[in-house]
Amino acid sequence: MAKNKSLNTYITALSLLLSTSAIANECTLIDRPTPSESKKYIQCLDKEIALLQRSQQTWLNKLRLDLSKIEEDTGNTQLLPIFNRSVKSQHKFLEDSCRWRYLHKMPNATKAAIVYKLCEIRILDQYIDVLKQPLK
Repeated sequence: MAKNKSLNTYITALSLLLSTSAIANECTLIDRPTPSESKKYIQCLDKEIALLQRSQQTWLNKLRLDLSKIEEDTGNTQLLPIFNRSVKSQHKFLEDSCRWRYLHKMPNATKAAIVYKLCEIRILDQYIDVLKQPLK
């Protein structure tokens, strides 16, 4: 059993390393882009969001594993439910924070989509930084 947990910890650490090193802000948009250039930019932002979401999920899984271990060791059953509630709240915060920015740029759907995605990237980045903070 201990060998299995050690292997899981190693795999989680390796996944974290790979997922966070893959994130790079390579998306650029020129000043007066054509619709085609805007579309490519939005697709690039979508790829960056997907990478950030993958990294976020890896950190969430790691923290859930760590909190389960703490629960097992200490008997403290309060940590994991509160953590899970905070994750739901964070998701709602991201949606609402970016949605009002999106609506502000309407009816220009392209600008609205870009603003939403940039907001999402910024919040995901910040949240991942928070998730990376050690428990000790």
